[in-house]
Amino acid sequence: MSVPMLPPQKQKPAAETGIEARLAADLARLVGTDWRRCHYGVAVSGGPDSMALLWLMTSLLPGQVSAATVDHGLRRESAQEARMVAGFCAREHIAHAILSPSAPICGSLQAAARKERYRLLEQWRSERSIDYLVTAHHADDQLETLIMRLNRASGVGGLAAIRGRNGAVLRPLLHWRRTSLVQIALDQHLPFVDDPSNQDSRFDRARLRKALKSQSLIDTEAAARSAEWLGEADEAIDWTVEQILSSWPETGDASAIRDEGYPAEIFRRIVARRLSANDPALKLRGSALDGVIAAMREGRRAMVGSLLIDPASSANGSIWRISPAPRRKARIKG
Repeated sequence: MSVPMLPPQKQKPAAETGIEARLAADLARLVGTDWRRCHYGVAVSGGPDSMALLWLMTSLLPGQVSAATVDHGLRRESAQEARMVAGFCAREHIAHAILSPSAPICGSLQAAARKERYRLLEQWRSERSIDYLVTAHHADDQLETLIMRLNRASGVGGLAAIRGRNGAVLRPLLHWRRTSLVQIALDQHLPFVDDPSNQDSRFDRARLRKALKSQSLIDTEAAARSAEWLGEADEAIDWTVEQILSSWPETGDASAIRDEGYPAEIFRRIVARRLSANDPALKLRGSALDGVIAAMREGRRAMVGSLLIDPASSANGSIWRISPAPRRKARIKG
């Protein structure tokens, strides 16, 4: 499965190759001017995308990169794939860890596996004082996610799709094509495997990926840029909402919702943020959120989970108040 690799000392210096310089620019854009001083942890599944990312990162930042592979144990081949990555890292003197869940994956398989994967990787990153976790999501992943979100009628935030940076997680390859990463893996004689779940038609993403292979109308890199700009728009709207809330007389009162003729998306986020402040477990969006707002603007009481929203009058505009819903009295059987 694997092939002999050049010793790290004989690989091209980062300054001599254009692809490492491109990665350097992407990291600088996500991290800032101190990106060269950081320690990075690369999530490596063993696929060509993540193996190419690992090679790029270690070529650019030798001695500043560790790697981790999550083995969910969902396929018989997964343990062998993790050992393949471990063997490559041992030859290249890259610190590597294999992470496994302590309990079987339950529920929606792909969603549950993804949640557990990020939990394990974050725990590994934190324990080793690694600055950033880097994943190999690329432009083709971005396009797939964007289309899946369109099919779910997502708003601005959802259509921003995969973010380049989310806390300590970096995705510097969102403007790189899958074919380019495969070519890097081939050119550098990197060992890699193809996860059969990527072709499993039971999964929405696999079916979409198959459909996109035969299309030529959508520019994948242009779609990735659009998703990035939507992410910036999403951040701008959140910044605006924060400025509005801080300007209210009730800024310290999380029970108050004020409407001074704000645009629809601004008001949606104001309501959602106030509801979340009163009940952090409450995540209201889409048509459910619009239904609550419609009731508010019609002057009706709205009940959301364990919360009530009641109208109140104001000389400067409409105000609503959030309060806990009264507990229902238990029926006594006679």
